[in-house]
Amino acid sequence: MTQVVLADDHALVREGVRRILEANGITVVAEVGDGLRVADVVDRERPNVLVLDLGLPGLHGLDILREVTRRSPSTRVLVLSADGRDEFVVGALRHGAAGYLLKGCHTEELVRAVAEVAAGGYHISESVTASLVRAVGDEPGAGLRQPYEELTTREREVFHLMAEGLANAALAERLFISARTVETHRANIMRKLGLRTQTDVVLFALRQGILTIDT
Repeated sequence: MTQVVLADDHALVREGVRRILEANGITVVAEVGDGLRVADVVDRERPNVLVLDLGLPGLHGLDILREVTRRSPSTRVLVLSADGRDEFVVGALRHGAAGYLLKGCHTEELVRAVAEVAAGGYHISESVTASLVRAVGDEPGAGLRQPYEELTTREREVFHLMAEGLANAALAERLFISARTVETHRANIMRKLGLRTQTDVVLFALRQGILTIDT
């Protein structure tokens, strides 16, 4: 029996997806709405499939994807996102996703995609396949490492919360680390990304898709 973890910050979306999957014989073993908790939940539950929204608070979906595939390689990841931009589709697949669906897809396609991914296959929505075509031979800088790729997993967690506007004390509490450790991470992040101010942080996060306007 296929077992699934749902990761989406909207309870209504999780409820809807759960009902659809369970009506088709697929078991949802856990739900999570906090990006910082996804990898731990997957590591504990070891589901066949993680259905992952990219716009989670706490940590961006692409970073969650990379951490999940590292910690639980037997879990296949199906991205279910409202964002079909090229960089997200291509980025998700490069980070190990086995499928990419848009939230406007039909119920039947969602069920089929989960089944295909759980069986070891791949499923990409027709509406985003053009992203893959554009990515082929169209990235002269693809071989160069971008500054964000140089951040450690912890630095990415800190950066995401910095972009959300958390002060050092609140950030330390959220990540269960000391304020002094936060200051060290913050200084390293600003240096690696070439940023100076909080405005720079927010603008960089928007360009990377880590934050969206409605965030």
